[in-house]
Amino acid sequence: MKIISFDRIAKAGITPMQCYEWVSWAIAHKKEALLPAKISLKPGIPGVFYNTMPAILPGSGWGGVKLVTRYPERKPSLESQILLYQLDTGENLALLDGTWITTMRTGAVAAHAVKLLAVKDFSLLGFIGLGNTARAALAVLLALYPDRKLTIKLKKYKDQHELFAERFADAKNVEFVYCDTYEEVVRESDVVVSAATVFETDICPDDCFKEGVLVVPVHTRGFTNCDLFFDKIFADDRDHVKGFRYFDRFHSFAEVSDVVSGNAAGRENDRERILAYNIGIALHDIYFAGKLYEICGQECPEISLEAPTEKFWI
Repeated sequence: MKIISFDRIAKAGITPMQCYEWVSWAIAHKKEALLPAKISLKPGIPGVFYNTMPAILPGSGWGGVKLVTRYPERKPSLESQILLYQLDTGENLALLDGTWITTMRTGAVAAHAVKLLAVKDFSLLGFIGLGNTARAALAVLLALYPDRKLTIKLKKYKDQHELFAERFADAKNVEFVYCDTYEEVVRESDVVVSAATVFETDICPDDCFKEGVLVVPVHTRGFTNCDLFFDKIFADDRDHVKGFRYFDRFHSFAEVSDVVSGNAAGRENDRERILAYNIGIALHDIYFAGKLYEICGQECPEISLEAPTEKFWI
């Protein structure tokens, strides 16, 4: 079994466009995967959880499980590890740090939703929650639209909005605008990407969301009012959202993979308000882990966890 660290993954030189292509493959093959809903354990410490996320991807030849933990005071607050297996033999191929994978696949899924479901000429985007995931989403979007003039509205928070803009200072097609309130970020935006991990209540009244807007709440918080009046709602996986308070009152629901396969309509006009819940499913993580194992696994240290070969060992 190989041990593939965060540093080794970060040094692999994976591009934002590769992340988009890997996510696109996983979404296109979603119906083939074995993908139970994640198990979330909350030990009673405020804001802390342990999420277990298994998946088997027959089309790739890989299976595995991801464990995600969140501790609000830890930096980063979200950390994860991934066990990767060879599907036809059951060989434990690798233990990978999941932090880079989680961030980049989540950002790439958000960008995929924008490309698939936003109005075609979108140019004004609002970003809320300006950590690594939001940076990943914009990095992938800029790879997809290197020549489109984009205006990015950022919610001011400490110095994060300035650091976010500095990160993309070399992007000549981007202008950043700083906003004092969530309402300023959302109003008139063609696309709203929220990567904030915690909102106790909804952050904007209904009239903030213009016709044609696409909202991508990466961590699902802060937009439940949209569930009741948006024209269409999509998600990575039905089982992960069917317990939402207003699920039975969605005007229209389908999985993103159904849109990709042509089994459900995506955006049909420029007036539709659309919500794309970016839940985050192990399907993406296991595929990323497999690709990274192929790219850098041979250079990583190996340990043996083999069981005894004798029939009786007790």
